[in-house]
Amino acid sequence: MSEPVIDHRLTAVQMAEFVRDGYLMLDGFVPAELNAAVHADQQADIGYWDKSSAIHAVFDYPPVKGILNSLLGASPVYDHSALHVVGGGKREAQVWHADSIIDARPFAFDVQSMYFSHDVPKETGPTLILPGSHLRRVSNVSIGRYKNIVGQKQLSGRAGAIAFLHHGLWHCAQPNQIEATRYMFKLRLRPGEPQRGLFNTAGIDSPEIHSIINSFTHKWMGDEARAETVQRAKLWRYVCGDDNVDASFEGVLTRMGL
Repeated sequence: MSEPVIDHRLTAVQMAEFVRDGYLMLDGFVPAELNAAVHADQQADIGYWDKSSAIHAVFDYPPVKGILNSLLGASPVYDHSALHVVGGGKREAQVWHADSIIDARPFAFDVQSMYFSHDVPKETGPTLILPGSHLRRVSNVSIGRYKNIVGQKQLSGRAGAIAFLHHGLWHCAQPNQIEATRYMFKLRLRPGEPQRGLFNTAGIDSPEIHSIINSFTHKWMGDEARAETVQRAKLWRYVCGDDNVDASFEGVLTRMGL
């Protein structure tokens, strides 16, 4: 008797949350044996994409591949990668920034995967992000003058935590307040095909989806939150691959003939 086929694609709810928040974070997601192998490579200074077979095994892990395929298609294109190493006791933080935001595409997006091979409590300074900021296009460090923003969130978690970020999401590394070195591996991939209907689209026009897309979750948006939901609805329609889907507030996309 054949084994049942497991669908590792994102659900419609998960994709809607990505569209709303600009990221998905999965805590302790990668198996312990893969984490241990990657961490050993990182400590030996070989934890890089072109040197570590363990890193490749993480991104070949079917549940990780399923998420990337849901966001980018079956053949995503390598853009760049980096091993971020923050030594113990480093007190400096990065400034707020968005990576490589010179982009003429109206809806398509790259994905930045941030993977932690070991436990990353807040004291170790894991990446700080601003949920919902991915649709506010900025020029790299032009937002570096900001300090703390309502709703900011650190990507703290257990070994095997991995986050998938829309390339426009505002973020910055934080100080490492303990003595142990903190490692974070970042892999950026470009879509290998139009990002339309790549996830499990069952329920794409459900009341739950409308609630997610139209939620005023991110308090930093203030009075512009309602306008922001329209931008989400446009991105949601794009990733659904169905131009009749309208999860906008009061059906504004349809009413405007879009």
